[in-house]
Amino acid sequence: MKHLILITFFSLFIFTTCKEKTENQSDEISTYYLIRHAEKDRSDSTDRNPYLTSEGLKRADNWAKHFKDIGFDAVYSTDYNRTKQTAMPTAESKNIELQIYNSSDLKIETFLEKTKGKTVLIVGHSDTTPKFVNELLGEEKYNDIADDNNANLYLVTLTKDTKRSKVSIIN
Repeated sequence: MKHLILITFFSLFIFTTCKEKTENQSDEISTYYLIRHAEKDRSDSTDRNPYLTSEGLKRADNWAKHFKDIGFDAVYSTDYNRTKQTAMPTAESKNIELQIYNSSDLKIETFLEKTKGKTVLIVGHSDTTPKFVNELLGEEKYNDIADDNNANLYLVTLTKDTKRSKVSIIN
């Protein structure tokens, strides 16, 4: 009888432990990398949609090298020449079609649902990138990026119960 009680107790313990591991493993992790576009051509102050400078094109290529070991599921960009040029080397290196988003009409809940459990690169602007990070986090944590700063990399990870972020400078 003692053996039967011990076996029953041991079985219940194992079953409960396995169930907890399965539930924890089902917590999907969504990972977002957000950057501002690379250096843009400022030679014509009336041009609202400039292309990247040669320095900016070099930075865009460097982003692709920086992200070479990251398995992106999607790459997003606003519909501007400078953001698309910044995103394309990474998208092409991953054989991913570039997706366009409208930063002034961001439907964060829809975006979160669409990208749940995925790893995503998002390219924006000095004001829209920190705003996007803040939307993902659900708090006002980051301010606009300085106009001469094209090196910030924001990393946001979301699970069912946690929201984490960090910012790094990548030159």
